[in-house]
Amino acid sequence: MSKKKLIDDTINYLKYYRDYNKYQIYADEIRDVTEYPVFTVKDVTSSTDTEEIQKKEYNPPEVIIPQKVKVISETEKMNDEWKSSSTLVQFEDLIKNCSKCIALAGTRNQVVFGLGKLAADVVIVGEASGADEDIQGKPFVGKAGILLTDILKAINFTREEVYICNILKCRPPDNRNPLPDEIVNCEPYLFRQLEMIKPKLILAVGAFAAQTLLRTKEPLGKLRGKFHLYNGVKMMVTYHPAALLRNPNWKRPTWEDVQLFRKEYDFLVKS
Repeated sequence: MSKKKLIDDTINYLKYYRDYNKYQIYADEIRDVTEYPVFTVKDVTSSTDTEEIQKKEYNPPEVIIPQKVKVISETEKMNDEWKSSSTLVQFEDLIKNCSKCIALAGTRNQVVFGLGKLAADVVIVGEASGADEDIQGKPFVGKAGILLTDILKAINFTREEVYICNILKCRPPDNRNPLPDEIVNCEPYLFRQLEMIKPKLILAVGAFAAQTLLRTKEPLGKLRGKFHLYNGVKMMVTYHPAALLRNPNWKRPTWEDVQLFRKEYDFLVKS
């Protein structure tokens, strides 16, 4: 990438960051599942494939800068105490009784804030908590969570090394899709979390999370396989673990995505 293009892209990104003030919601792909195929490297690649991947020289892909990037507008800014939180622990304590969304506050068991390393280089972002998460107060602890742990393990990450959270901090009733007003109320929390964590990379899992963060109607199949920017942080998109439980054929492209994600992480750490 030339120096001039980098400067132009940065200027455009800042303009979009300043001007964008619209919001859209899209259908997600997270549904209840009944079977649980374990995710392993052998499921999606042969030993020959793995050797070729390891030998191949890594060239960082060009980052796709979104046309519009969501920021907190002046009308959304609220003089809430959580904004001045000095730690994630304090932040979580200040919003654990959030009542901005009356429907969610009235049906949830508890706010599912997030879990993991407080200064993680990698943040995993999903859509919203499910029944298991709502009971335990932790993200990704059901069958999809077990599979996410296996996926991370396959690229040499543990859950303790990363930070895992959702766009919505409360479980929508009957696992329905989050509503536009709920996203407007809750996404500033995610924005602040990422500001405090300062990750090097974000992995958005599932069509709903990806389309919501990138403000696009592009299908997940077209969004995956490359890096995007979410408020200045490189982000990759891949299938939600729950989708892999329904459709094992998506394990192979997911493996390709997370391999590229890991290579980008190693490149950023070494550079």
